[in-house]
Amino acid sequence: MVEVNDLRVIIPVGGEAKRLKPLTCEVSKALVRLLNRPLVEIAIVKLARQGVRYFIFGVKGYVNYRALYDYFQDGVGLSARYGIEPRIHIKYQPNKDDFGSADSVRINMEYYGIDSPVVGVQGDNIFDIDIVDFLRFHKKKNALMTIGLVHVENVEDYGVVEMDKDFRIKNFVEKPKRENAPSNLANTGIYLLSPEIKEVFRDAKVKEMLEKNRRLDFGLDLIPHLVNSNAPVYGYILKGEWHDVGTPQRYLNAMLRILHSGARGLDIEGKVSDESNVWIQGQSPEALKRREEILEKIRGGKIIVEGSALIGRHCSIGDGTIIRDSCIDNYCIVGRNAVIERSAVMDRAMIEDGAEIRDSIVGRHVRVKSSLTNPTKIIGVSVIGDDVILGEGCEIISTKIYPHKIIPPGRRMINETLE
Repeated sequence: MVEVNDLRVIIPVGGEAKRLKPLTCEVSKALVRLLNRPLVEIAIVKLARQGVRYFIFGVKGYVNYRALYDYFQDGVGLSARYGIEPRIHIKYQPNKDDFGSADSVRINMEYYGIDSPVVGVQGDNIFDIDIVDFLRFHKKKNALMTIGLVHVENVEDYGVVEMDKDFRIKNFVEKPKRENAPSNLANTGIYLLSPEIKEVFRDAKVKEMLEKNRRLDFGLDLIPHLVNSNAPVYGYILKGEWHDVGTPQRYLNAMLRILHSGARGLDIEGKVSDESNVWIQGQSPEALKRREEILEKIRGGKIIVEGSALIGRHCSIGDGTIIRDSCIDNYCIVGRNAVIERSAVMDRAMIEDGAEIRDSIVGRHVRVKSSLTNPTKIIGVSVIGDDVILGEGCEIISTKIYPHKIIPPGRRMINETLE
């Protein structure tokens, strides 16, 4: 019986993550910050808590490699941060561009001589999975491949499966129209692969597919090929949470669901009380002082925090401000009488007096100029890229602004994309 600590987790990270732009203009989508930490860190720590120790980033392109290596390196720092022993080991795909997620797994299995089961996960998904139970199911079915599945409402965005009574997949359709979907069970992008998958990668038909299409993606290519070849491919229905964070709206939805759930299993420090889903973070003396200042303002009614909220380390919140169902990252300064609702404000942002941010994402190092007499508004699932300066009195509605832009005072933008 293969043990969890024998598993290798491969995380394909390629492409430009166009649907998450402008958040991904200058950083890998796996490192986009959610709940005050990089997305992929959540997945790695969840798996490491269950005994998984070996991870490989299937990076494609210089930006992805540089960003991930500079943050994670070989895993020693992450292990220390979360107290994980024995330590996590992180490797990276060699400088070979892959032609899709399955091709990334192929390259890394060959390069690192992997002859143990491999778990493939996506860098922009957050999930709860009992990895021991997943492995047990896979072994019991004697599967070549097991796919993690969840029930979804909108089948048109996912690969959808049809299974028999034994959970064997007999049909797989990528992004079907609703009327043509064989079920509402969607592919999560979590895969368990037996070592024998290496023989499939060497198969003449798969090689021909790769050469002809210049692509070997799990959902578009490999899974349909395996199912059509009657290979033992099974579906495992996840019992825990799964969040697709591939678009700004889904990012916000995931953030809110996780906060409302109490952030189970996410190691978020600084919870204010057992009765509320409010976190105010701080560990150093300086951060703890800032935390206490914010708590005193909440107790005194000088600022209002409603619903579920996460406020990071070393933040300053001005009097009269309302924070509702939102996340504010480290080193942020929020002025007086601001409103931040159902939104994410990333680290080192400055939100001036009277600003309104609703249902939107404000990137890193952004400055939102505003005043009580001429407030700036960011609403309607707008996304402000890193290092943007918004002039006083702007109104930004359902708009994307790419990094480093300077928006003049009083500008009104509706359904625009400023690249």
